[in-house]
Amino acid sequence: MDAVQKKDRRKNFWSIFNFAFANIGGSAVYMTFGTYFMVYVTSAMFTGVPKAQANKLIAMITGLIFIIRLVEIFIDPIIGNIVDNTNTRWGKFKPWLIGAGTISSLLLALLFSGIFGLSRVSATWFTILFIPIFITFDIFYSFRDVSYWGMVPALTEDSHERSLFTAAANFAGFGQNIVTIIIVPVVTYVTFFFTGKHNEGQPGWTAFGILIAVVGIICSLVVALGTHEKQNALRAVTKKKTSLKEMFWALAHNDQMLWTAFPYLIYGFGNAATAGLMFYLFKYVMDKPGLFWITGLIPTIAGFFTSPLYPIINKWVTRKTIYAVSMCSMILAYILLIVSTDNLVMVVTAMILYYVPQGFIFMAVILTLTDTIEYGQLKNGTRNEAVTLAIRPMLDKMSGAISNAIVGWVAVAAGMTGTATAASMTPGGISLFKLVAFWAALILHVLALFIYVFKVKISEKKHAEIVDELQHKLAVEGISDNSDTETTTSEKAATNSEEANVEVAAPVSGVRVNLADVVDEHDHKGLPGNGIGIQPTEGKIYAPFDGQVVLLFTTKHVIGLRSDDGLEILIHVGLGTVNMRGEGFINHVDSGQSFKKGDLLLEFNRDKIQQAGYKDTVLVLLTQGDKVTQSDYTQEDVVSHGDELVKVQLKK
Repeated sequence: MDAVQKKDRRKNFWSIFNFAFANIGGSAVYMTFGTYFMVYVTSAMFTGVPKAQANKLIAMITGLIFIIRLVEIFIDPIIGNIVDNTNTRWGKFKPWLIGAGTISSLLLALLFSGIFGLSRVSATWFTILFIPIFITFDIFYSFRDVSYWGMVPALTEDSHERSLFTAAANFAGFGQNIVTIIIVPVVTYVTFFFTGKHNEGQPGWTAFGILIAVVGIICSLVVALGTHEKQNALRAVTKKKTSLKEMFWALAHNDQMLWTAFPYLIYGFGNAATAGLMFYLFKYVMDKPGLFWITGLIPTIAGFFTSPLYPIINKWVTRKTIYAVSMCSMILAYILLIVSTDNLVMVVTAMILYYVPQGFIFMAVILTLTDTIEYGQLKNGTRNEAVTLAIRPMLDKMSGAISNAIVGWVAVAAGMTGTATAASMTPGGISLFKLVAFWAALILHVLALFIYVFKVKISEKKHAEIVDELQHKLAVEGISDNSDTETTTSEKAATNSEEANVEVAAPVSGVRVNLADVVDEHDHKGLPGNGIGIQPTEGKIYAPFDGQVVLLFTTKHVIGLRSDDGLEILIHVGLGTVNMRGEGFINHVDSGQSFKKGDLLLEFNRDKIQQAGYKDTVLVLLTQGDKVTQSDYTQEDVVSHGDELVKVQLKK
């Protein structure tokens, strides 16, 4: 058992590591484009262009980005639906991660080159080319981002394991903080190397765009090649393609997804405005652009603690509480920034209160959204993995659009463009800056806090109950893979005319018990259904025939099997053991895995089950009531695993 546990932990570690590693590049690309593209546009893209013309081009780019991001309200869910309907030999997500990740990274480098310097040569041709290049970049980046976060529910259906994947990915989000730390030194150094000037010039921005593009491509390859989608029954049962109409209906009727997304959008608006203007705070308000690296260092250090700490804290504190405390910290940060922006100690203190809790907020939101997938599946009968998790990137990009629009507008309105300095700032310009960056953001954060706390109802406990209900519903209704919907009427008629005789061996050694005589955890006697019980004398479950695993509960106490002849059974270990949440159980197979008769499938600790006050009786249940025409159970009082347990006549 120890060797199996070590192997599983090692496999899970590398899966989490590879998934997380990818977000170094993903977050770096997002930060580079979402925050610093407008800094590049306003400060270097149009160097040498007459000021009036440069301002028009800045306004054009600002307006274009804003409009496209608003259109993405509809585009991102469609992208998620395309990803959800993808079915290849490499899985649902990998083709998009590699293809879209590579293309979007290359186009990022092109944009930061000013389209090979065209921005300073021909305004007309630059405008003609910029629009399709930007739109193409944005679409492919969306495919990459939606595929990345959409993988989480495909990697595991367990809420705690999801928190580990998400925490690791959020931890690796320090890629965006590294961008903040190195952007000024790298851009300035490369500019000086090529021009001899100590400023942030075009050569430096071009080099920086290429650097981030290379990192983005490498990280997309790592996550695509280093993770594995789990093919379980909860996913397979809703594997058929979903139309756009069905998708939007399902999203509109998933109230918990909507109530989670709405406050995150409001929070994002305020946060994006502040983050986008932070560079201007240090350069034009405080006159300390050389200290801007602090805004990258603080979240980087915080990320080394917040992401690993989240799963630990979440064991004792609910994510709603974590979210509320974190939001209060950010609200306090805004108050400090409003009171004083000329005191460096106050500003740094505010930065700590502002940046440190953001990781906790992100974790709480992304895990709540992930858990609404099963909520929507139970409520609406539709499972939308990538679509649901496309909501968060969509909201981030909407926030980014607001950020870009605000940065562009504030920069022009407050005179924070081109060769302007802190000395040239007017009191009106500073007041406008504070109103947008701090006051408006403060109000939005307070509103987001109240909405999340009072309207989001799906907790960790509620999600566990939903998964249990889904799995039990699936067990009762049958565990067939509903993805194959192409069988013709004539094929079905021919198939139903055939019958198969299937022999099921005892999966465990013990004493045979009729279902009518089984006593459950509440001391009630008798269970319904077609099956048989075994009072085990050992803690191992073996394969009763050659076949495939089609269902494995997250609690590991129920496993669904399909024989090569098409017979489906459930092996239910213990009564009341669902409440043990997998404690004392070790699975040796996963959903979708094939096996041979006699292979070890599962181990369970009988002592732990009994100490917890539950029954360790093993049930073998036939789930295809309409197809099973006859079942003859052994009359032997004692069986050993491998002995004949039941002969089943099955309509194929």
